Amino acid sequence: MILTSIIVLAVIGLLSAVILYVLLQKFKVEEDPRIDKVQEVLPGANCGGCGSAGCRNFAERCVKATSLEGLNCPVGGSDTMKKVGEILGLKAEESVPMVAVVKCQTVCNDRPVSNTYDGVRMPWLRRLRGGLSVRSHKD
Repeated sequence: MILTSIIVLAVIGLLSAVILYVLLQKFKVEEDPRIDKVQEVLPGANCGGCGSAGCRNFAERCVKATSLEGLNCPVGGSDTMKKVGEILGLKAEESVPMVAVVKCQTVCNDRPVSNTYDGVRMPWLRRLRGGLSVRSHKD
């Protein structure tokens, strides 16, 4: 009785393994090996600054592209894009690093009123220091 159960379970397991292997071979997805090489060169920040969902997606876009024009990794910069270009055999364009510029150097009370707020009046909100600025043309 126990021996029969063991044999039945072994046959079911072996049959399931064979079926899974055949299905795996049938539905196998072939992927370009250059995608992995490009992804290794990228910084791996997955920041989305390039407009892609992450570094893997950016690597896929680079491999599919016929030119690297318009594709740039802001974290890695020009050096990273040169390496990507070498892997793909494409020429990477030079990019200038972007720098954030803070133009407002004043407090909210000193700035000119550029909007009108006609919503609910909340006097307590005005008392918050560094919080939201609720100003209207009537103030």
